[in-house]
Amino acid sequence: MKPTLAETWTGKWDKAAQRDVYPFNFVPYEDAKRVMEEVIPQFDADRESFTRGFATAATPYEAAGDAAAASGDGAAARDAYLKAYGLYRMARFPCMNTDGKKQAYRHSQRCALKAWGYADIPPVRVEMPFAGRAGEGNAVVAYFRAPKTGKAPVLIAWAGIDTFKEDSLLRTQKFLDAGMALLLIDMPGTGDSPVLGSVDAERQWDAVFDWIEAQPGLDASRVGGWGGSFGGYWATKVAHTHAKRFRAVISQGGGAHLVFTGAEIERSQSNGLPWGQSESRANAFGLKTHEEWKAFAPGLSLLDLGVLDRPCTSLLCVNGVRDPITPIADYHLVLEHGSPKEARFVANGGHMGRPLDGSPDPTESIMLDWMSRKLGVA
Repeated sequence: MKPTLAETWTGKWDKAAQRDVYPFNFVPYEDAKRVMEEVIPQFDADRESFTRGFATAATPYEAAGDAAAASGDGAAARDAYLKAYGLYRMARFPCMNTDGKKQAYRHSQRCALKAWGYADIPPVRVEMPFAGRAGEGNAVVAYFRAPKTGKAPVLIAWAGIDTFKEDSLLRTQKFLDAGMALLLIDMPGTGDSPVLGSVDAERQWDAVFDWIEAQPGLDASRVGGWGGSFGGYWATKVAHTHAKRFRAVISQGGGAHLVFTGAEIERSQSNGLPWGQSESRANAFGLKTHEEWKAFAPGLSLLDLGVLDRPCTSLLCVNGVRDPITPIADYHLVLEHGSPKEARFVANGGHMGRPLDGSPDPTESIMLDWMSRKLGVA
């Protein structure tokens, strides 16, 4: 049974909003609390009230950012734009399955790029040509950031069902600081990805590698990948399907086989969000309902597809032992098949390895150090 919005707020979101952490990064707590108190009584009858509430709260911050930018106050502009981005991001959360959420996503994109335009190395939007099939897009859209000196190794980063490339600008900053160029993309079926999720949607990574190889300032022999949450599924997959093109890959919080079975689908549904974990996952694959997802999901198993027994590049699996969304047993299965791999499991960690007690997240430094060594920037 899916949790209610009230249960989600009191059970975990209120604390997350107070701490300025996922999914409330950059969202002022007073705004989060006010919007949630207004939306909770009407949410069951009007799901779009959530989107409208957060989008309405975002509007004055973007206006304040524009005014500050016009007056030359870059610091104030960036701060206001980040707040607008955070609120618009919540408005489109968890996925773009309504017109209102699609519109909110475009607003969040605009505000994110306005804010990060004040960074020392602003992100550049690039479109990498993609030879898609009928009905698919013709480009993989990415945000590109590169160190100012030297031929840099590259980290391709993507996230999951509810976290898009704009949201990766913050979490990848330390990798840029360490000397890696960044290409931030959306996993299949989310954001600006040219393809829906499918049994062969890893095709979109071909376009990314082709683009990297055409850039004289990038070292195509040192390319890493990092996928989080459902993006961890794609990370594990491309570590095998693109083993010769990746130097190393991090799969964080991703599933492989068990996560697609009936029992685990039901477990994650009860531990997910009011919108439904299954419904959000289904949306990335062009589906809608819990029942449709249960019928479709088993076909994604990396074990049944034979992927796990193929040669694999260096792969680090990271997650929490107590993950309520993705069973840690899936990573045990990954380790038991094919090429030897590495793993780091957080004993008191939940999804993605984030400590359930609110203590500092150890996974960030673990992953940064590991990837730095693999790409030769340590």
